[in-house]
Amino acid sequence: MTIAALQKTACAARNPHLFAGQHKKERSTKRSKYGNQVVEIDGIRFDSAKEGKRYGQLKIMQKAGEIGFLELQVVYELEVNGGKISSYVADFVYVIQATGEKVVEDVKSDATRKNRAYRLKKKLMKQLLNIDIKEV
Repeated sequence: MTIAALQKTACAARNPHLFAGQHKKERSTKRSKYGNQVVEIDGIRFDSAKEGKRYGQLKIMQKAGEIGFLELQVVYELEVNGGKISSYVADFVYVIQATGEKVVEDVKSDATRKNRAYRLKKKLMKQLLNIDIKEV
């Protein structure tokens, strides 16, 4: 007998606590909206393998002295006339050592680049804070 069949029995209805953990397990194996796979590197959780890979590349660049001041998940408040409109969370922020240029970087797939909310926040970042987002 399968777990799904057991969950439909009268015994399961009287003892829902016996199957409480199953619901969470099913939810965690659900495929994400864009098909990305969460990864963990150096104890840091990344929303996609692509983002984790980029973190590895940036760490190498930092060790080589090409970039400095690497930060992850930097929050920018998007405000108009003192009122908060939204906030934007950049995947990575760093400084190019040779030029001193600050780079705000976001790892995006083709599908997430088309996301309306992301496109709006990208425009707000440019207009309100004069920050261009580098997409990788």
